[in-house]
Amino acid sequence: MAEEKRLDESKDMSFWDHLEDLRHGLFRVVIALLAAFVVLFFFKDFLFDRIILAPTKSDFFFYKWFGMTTGLQLVNIELSTQFMVHMRVTFMCAFIVCCPYVIFEIWRFIAPALYKNEKRATRRAFIFASFLFYLGIVVGYSIILPLMINFFDGYKVSQEVLNTISLNSYISTVNSTVLIFGIVFEIPTVVAILSTIGLLSRQTLISGWKYAVLVIAVLAAIITPADPFSMLIASIPLALLYGLSILVCKPAKPETEEVEEPEAAK
Repeated sequence: MAEEKRLDESKDMSFWDHLEDLRHGLFRVVIALLAAFVVLFFFKDFLFDRIILAPTKSDFFFYKWFGMTTGLQLVNIELSTQFMVHMRVTFMCAFIVCCPYVIFEIWRFIAPALYKNEKRATRRAFIFASFLFYLGIVVGYSIILPLMINFFDGYKVSQEVLNTISLNSYISTVNSTVLIFGIVFEIPTVVAILSTIGLLSRQTLISGWKYAVLVIAVLAAIITPADPFSMLIASIPLALLYGLSILVCKPAKPETEEVEEPEAAK
């Protein structure tokens, strides 16, 4: 069978052509990020009051579902912090909004070097990774972040010590929690890649479920306050993530037994 031809074989490009194409792609990404940044910058009230600061209020939907309350009061103790926080949060949100376009530019750059079947597989992987990234952000924002706020705001080593949370501390917690969960939810994508190249099989993940439970419990204890309810809530999406990893992982190929041929009579 003849080797499959690349789709863009007729357009052979030199190293400098590829470099120029990469430069144009990076330029388009920067323009998209700047455009999103400028638009979001002028929606400061909506961005902070309705999204970023929403988990600090008792009417946040997660607190209503589980009958929790919170009264986190933020303060600013440095002159330029509010402006710098505005810039940081706007850039982070602009990156999250533009993430699909960034992935599209990466796809457009590597696509000419792939075979048709490789393009289909890579396209599905990019779409799958984008979906999991946004799902992780939603879980981190709507579940894990409220748990952390509710616990740490009410935790005191002594009644003599009042909790006064700075705006900068809160924003750092929001950024790290949301982005970490966006990255953690890429585990099934990594599993799928390792499975495709033959380094991991479905049987391996199934047989290692006991170790997975231990790792999930440890992760839940690290990323959430160490109380049973918070750990349970955080463990559920992580356990579902492990189950999804099992589904996307390919089963091991059956080993073929070699039949020894009888030695020829001398």
